[in-house]
Amino acid sequence: MKLAVGDKYEAIIQKSDLVSRDLSWVKFNDRVLDQSKKAHRTIFEKLKFLAITASNLDEFFMIRVGSLYNYLDYDKERVDYSGLREDPFKEKLMKDCQRFHLDQHEHFTKVILPELHQEGISVVNVSKLIAEEQDKVKDYFMKAIYPMLTPMVYDGYRTFPILMNKLLVFGVVTTSPGEKKDMRKMSFVQIPANIPRFFEIERENSLTLIPIEEVIRENLISLFRNVEIESVSLFRITRNGDFTLEESEDMDANFLEEVKRKLMERKTGRVVRIEIEEGYSKWMLNSLLERWNLRPDSVFMVKRISMIDFTGLWQIVGNKRFRDRLPQVPDPVKPLSYQEEGRADIFDILKEKDILLHHPYNNIDSILDLIEKAAEDPDVMAIKMTIYRLAKESRITRALLRAAENGKHVSVLFEVKARFDEENNIREAKKLQKAGCFVIYGISNLKTHTKLLLIVKKDASEITRYVHLGSGNYNEDTARLYTDIGLLTTNETLANDVSEFFNVITGHSLPSDYRNLITAPRDMRRQLIEFIEQEADNARNGLPSGIFIKVNSLEDSEIIYALYRASQSGVTIKLIVRGICCLRPGRPGLSENIEVISIVGDFLEHSRIYHFHNNGNTRTYSGSADMMVRSFDKRLESLFKVESPLLERQLMNILSYNLRDNVNAYVMQEDGTYLTKHPSEQEGEFNVHKEFFRVQADEVMQVRLVGN
Repeated sequence: MKLAVGDKYEAIIQKSDLVSRDLSWVKFNDRVLDQSKKAHRTIFEKLKFLAITASNLDEFFMIRVGSLYNYLDYDKERVDYSGLREDPFKEKLMKDCQRFHLDQHEHFTKVILPELHQEGISVVNVSKLIAEEQDKVKDYFMKAIYPMLTPMVYDGYRTFPILMNKLLVFGVVTTSPGEKKDMRKMSFVQIPANIPRFFEIERENSLTLIPIEEVIRENLISLFRNVEIESVSLFRITRNGDFTLEESEDMDANFLEEVKRKLMERKTGRVVRIEIEEGYSKWMLNSLLERWNLRPDSVFMVKRISMIDFTGLWQIVGNKRFRDRLPQVPDPVKPLSYQEEGRADIFDILKEKDILLHHPYNNIDSILDLIEKAAEDPDVMAIKMTIYRLAKESRITRALLRAAENGKHVSVLFEVKARFDEENNIREAKKLQKAGCFVIYGISNLKTHTKLLLIVKKDASEITRYVHLGSGNYNEDTARLYTDIGLLTTNETLANDVSEFFNVITGHSLPSDYRNLITAPRDMRRQLIEFIEQEADNARNGLPSGIFIKVNSLEDSEIIYALYRASQSGVTIKLIVRGICCLRPGRPGLSENIEVISIVGDFLEHSRIYHFHNNGNTRTYSGSADMMVRSFDKRLESLFKVESPLLERQLMNILSYNLRDNVNAYVMQEDGTYLTKHPSEQEGEFNVHKEFFRVQADEVMQVRLVGN
């Protein structure tokens, strides 16, 4: 029997000991889409997860598929973990993406639209409206949309227009009256990004949504007067957004300008995907494929009953009238140390004890309060921190500006290469620089991904350093949506390590050693492999051993093969990997002792925890780094050791709760697929995202009862 296109490579793929990073990512987006299919979720939750899959896929094509084209276009060689070379791998990857695309749209048309209708929400064309409503739509078009539209014709006299990334575009094929068919012309009408995705007509018990493309399609003739319209094709393109900075002798002097130049190039990067509505002009599409050097497998067909670009569904989710229909997330609480009566001063608390933060169950206010208090405290002399992503209206920026105004030394490393946050970070960094802060715009050939804060405070008799280390960004918005770990401490060993690391980042220091910090790109991979190999030695010698790790992604082959060797030595290995996992668990003779689960649910699992049994002398770390090549070789990263037995037990509890989850958990199979984990009759449902809120609330209540 002849295998379908793409399936012919399956035997090669399964033979490899490693799972392809990109094929694994598609499986991850499958799990996100599965959240939109859960029967217990409301229609608004389903819309949210479907929109997330769409934005995920956009970024995947911009970065990962864009990177693949960097090899294809310049005849560079690459062998994927799957064992496939560039062209066969692209064929397989596009087949998987086409399958996912079809799954998305079938879910939208067969599940989402009927459920929206049951809620009194209709998505319709203009022709379905009554005359009065059609007049209202016409008036909206003429006043708000028509002045913003610019038809751009392409013919022998005009150059091909620049079509923008991820915008809806009408491709219109026209001829002048009396002209022959071979005299037809292509014109393009882009729908501006700042126009709402739907025109809304509200009634007392219902909401009618008219997609903006249907409003324009109905009135498109007003843009093409006195010509014959042969065809109208709605499409959307995705451009390569993957860029690297070119190394040069004067790179340091021109670094910021180089970043800005690359951001401009992203707007005109090579096209890597076309989404197009059925009924398109074959002549126009063939012309586009030839111009952009694309094969038909990069064209993703959309039925008229569906819609292009599901990210527009956020408009429905964010509608104020449905605010009460979204699940209400419990309020986060302050860490237990903050619950004690009469102990409101965080500086005093940290002198006596460390505080472990688990977001979003503990709020980020503990960190924000610390920075804001430091900005005003006359005894604080200096604030140093790294920033990767900030909230749009950031309290941290305001606090640092205030600190500078108050005469404190403020040093900030702003990573201006944080993908898709580059412009925001450059803007915020310039504000601080103008206020007198010492600002570093990243390091040319590395991304600074580590999350560190250092506050130096002079008391009556001593100088104390207050340190925060974490896995998450200093971002108030994402702190409500991402699970992360943070440590607030005055521990002298960690304070020395962090001070040394800041000297490395901001100056030209090369410290001989760190005590409780593991850093990349210097030695993180090597040290983690040493920890893994120690567990393997212990197992071979009959000593207790075990590895328990939670990360976002596992991709580095050296780490994976170290884990394979440890498994073969008898080490029990439990991995919680939310997204990409290139390791194959449970393969006979290779990885029988390795278990991998993925947690995908209401919160994005972003925390990283590394635990090694070490014959009872445990090593437990948290921090910013995943087990990826980019984390070890191309980023400034850090993992910090948690020495307090109490805080270490808290981290172990987080890991064990994740393993118990049977609502959001997916179990990875040896072939790279995932099976949904279901509760047994005996155990009942265990939803880790709900359980942590319950545990935090119970602990706070117990403290209050004891206090009374």
